[in-house]
Amino acid sequence: MIFVERCAGCGTRGPVLCRPCRFALVGRASSSPPGVLAAVAFTGRPRDVLLGLKYGNCRPVARHLGGLLVNRLVAAGVRAGVDVDIVTWAPTSRRRRHHRGFDQAELIARAVARQLGLPCRRLLEREGNDPQTGRSRADRLSNPAFRAAPSVTGRRVLVIDDVATTGATLRQASSVLDDMGASSVICAAVAATPGRQRTCQVIQGPWAATPAAVVGEPQQARSPADRSRHPSVPRPAPARTA
Repeated sequence: MIFVERCAGCGTRGPVLCRPCRFALVGRASSSPPGVLAAVAFTGRPRDVLLGLKYGNCRPVARHLGGLLVNRLVAAGVRAGVDVDIVTWAPTSRRRRHHRGFDQAELIARAVARQLGLPCRRLLEREGNDPQTGRSRADRLSNPAFRAAPSVTGRRVLVIDDVATTGATLRQASSVLDDMGASSVICAAVAATPGRQRTCQVIQGPWAATPAAVVGEPQQARSPADRSRHPSVPRPAPARTA
């Protein structure tokens, strides 16, 4: 049997991450849950790459995702050996790990640890087998539960996850590590699910006296009084012909 390597993002034959997909990962998450550092938004090609890791068994791409997260941590001023001295991950459910044969957050965490030159240890155990995927926001905020290893006492821990939606998983992991005596905890994820709010692009035209146009927002009909206060930009008169 011949196994053909394909890109985790687009499925093209070749390296695990093709050149266009590699460039598509360059960016910054526009928003992330409170207390979580995220490298990119969980949309578009980054989303495809992460799903390729989780459901397409593209394990080698974890090294690239780990590098992406390391760049984000360095940009945020996180210093290996100073702010962090050990790396761990928020483990998936035992059912998911058994089904896939691996834990994607662990693969990413180990890649991050190698690039930072830090040890990576399993410091958390997940209680229960229910995954977070497909749960409502309320269910996500109330789950999951973790147990922390006693060896965490006095350590400066970096906790890694693949995707942060509400941030509940990482916050719970951080809380358990704190309770077990961790000196400090930094939470990070490769991607963050964008919020529900719509983003708008404000276009500033060459006219200073008129309001900026907003793309993506419904335009309401203006009353005669509004039109008198904010007249529309006059159209240029047609050129006269001789």
